[in-house]
Amino acid sequence: MSNWDILWEARGEFLIGFWRTLEIFGLSIVGAFLIGCGLLYLLEGSRKRLTMPLRIVIDAMRMLPFLILVYLLYYGLPTFGIRLDAWWSGVGALAVYHGMYFAEIFRGNRLTFPPGQIEAAKAHGFTKGKMFFRLILPQVIMQTRPLMGNQLIYALKDTAFLVIITVRELTAAANSLSSTYFIPTEAFIVVIGFYWALSVAMEIIIKQCGRFGAKRGFDNV
Repeated sequence: MSNWDILWEARGEFLIGFWRTLEIFGLSIVGAFLIGCGLLYLLEGSRKRLTMPLRIVIDAMRMLPFLILVYLLYYGLPTFGIRLDAWWSGVGALAVYHGMYFAEIFRGNRLTFPPGQIEAAKAHGFTKGKMFFRLILPQVIMQTRPLMGNQLIYALKDTAFLVIITVRELTAAANSLSSTYFIPTEAFIVVIGFYWALSVAMEIIIKQCGRFGAKRGFDNV
């Protein structure tokens, strides 16, 4: 039996790891996006006494290596009486870490908006919330989609680090099969194929979102 035959026989383990990776990635990205949007909303028109602490937190998290954040959540929180299992520690770390990057991406794009838009919205009686959700956020999302696409790929690759805290995702499945049958090259080639397919799928989705945004005129605002 060849190495590839062995991997085919163990395809169920790969598929379980793949679906767990999708679950972790999907939940964490939704959380990261909401965190990024929430921070952008708080930064919008806030006073310096709130803006400065938020900027410090965002910058501090972006400078922190992701693996250290995972260790802090999984091994550090029990010190304070808070215990998260490996799965939720991984999801939480991914959401918080990449949420800070989303916030910075959104903030940087927001700074490029011409002031006339906001002045016109205020003149028409838009509240802060209405102006944010109907004017600012749609433009920010559509105009930053290439950067968000890159960040999504980074987040997908970061799921592989969760094997360190015993999360049974795709990389863990390959690692298990590699150590059992001593076929590291073939096992990780399969993993690379899964990650590559997911990345291509995300790029296609981002492009489709771009076409939608162009039809709605967000690219030309």
